Amino acid sequence: MTRRARKFVGAVTMVIFVCVYALVTMAIVQGRVQDLPKLVQMLVYAVLGIGWIIPLMPLIRWMERPDEPR
Repeated sequence: MTRRARKFVGAVTMVIFVCVYALVTMAIVQGRVQDLPKLVQMLVYAVLGIGWIIPLMPLIRWMERPDEPR
């Protein structure tokens, strides 16, 4: 697969993942986090706000891999 095709597939996958992640995160926060103290809420929001990056790192590395020489 060419680098251009990998970037397209990766971009579509990332958009879908971030949309699903946002919906799941909103459901978790709405149900449980609102009752916690403000400092704990801030920490939870920070972790959840950055948390989407970790699962996507392998995908980003795969997308940026150079093309195989022909």
